[in-house]
Amino acid sequence: MKIIECPRDAMQGFDHFIPTEVKIDYLNLLLKVGFDTLDFGSFVSPKAIPQMADTHLVLEGLNLVDTDTKLLAIVANLRGAKDATIYPQIDYLGYPFSISEQFQQRNTKRSIEDSMILVDEMQELCVRANKQLVIYISMAFGNPYGDPWDVEIAEKWVDKMYQAGIRVISLSDTVGVASVSQIEALIGTLPKAYPEVEFGAHFHSRPDNWFPKLEAAWHSGCRRFDTAIKGFGGCPMADDTLTGNMATENLLTFLKHVKQPSQLDDKAFQKAFEKAGSVFI
Repeated sequence: MKIIECPRDAMQGFDHFIPTEVKIDYLNLLLKVGFDTLDFGSFVSPKAIPQMADTHLVLEGLNLVDTDTKLLAIVANLRGAKDATIYPQIDYLGYPFSISEQFQQRNTKRSIEDSMILVDEMQELCVRANKQLVIYISMAFGNPYGDPWDVEIAEKWVDKMYQAGIRVISLSDTVGVASVSQIEALIGTLPKAYPEVEFGAHFHSRPDNWFPKLEAAWHSGCRRFDTAIKGFGGCPMADDTLTGNMATENLLTFLKHVKQPSQLDDKAFQKAFEKAGSVFI
């Protein structure tokens, strides 16, 4: 069971700039909780995402001495990937690869085909730098633009990622449209076809529909989940403003329901949970 906490996703769309020291304090609390991975920042254009302009400074302030939590940074182009690989503290680079042409253009200003070329380049870079590339299949369960989508399209691009050497793939419900049947169709079949790949779920949801998504993914065999405390963040392109990241506390509630230990430090989690109230204001 792996829980990937995503404060970067929670912070990046926030209206006002969160001071660097506040980010560092919050992330250092999260590093004590016992998450498998912390999606802590991104090496992207500060014009595109001003909130992440201080990622390199945040990284310098993190206390990684007494933690087993690994660090993941999001990148959107080869320059960002090169910047990220400089830092030995970073274990994973994450790239959002959309199977919706319109969303890929909006998100990274390149086509799907060009993004596949970029994936190959970043994978080569990560291998040389002893990092692992994590691919987020954005719009994995459909899109709001009318772009073609079906299970076969999603499977086609997963296969291309596999052929490129990618071994960690997170299926992203980018605008919160995934149905139980779609989750079962993808998460229930892809791991069997690609046993060497670790598949994860990056769900966005409303406060009232998170449980069915987790239940479907769990019973389909998923054991890697991206979450954010209090459900902050999500995709600004979702039609419903109530759609945000899967809340970490909801995942913990679900794990109790299925009698599965989270392996997190409850006291450390509570401290981070309380701190989030003053970070996201």
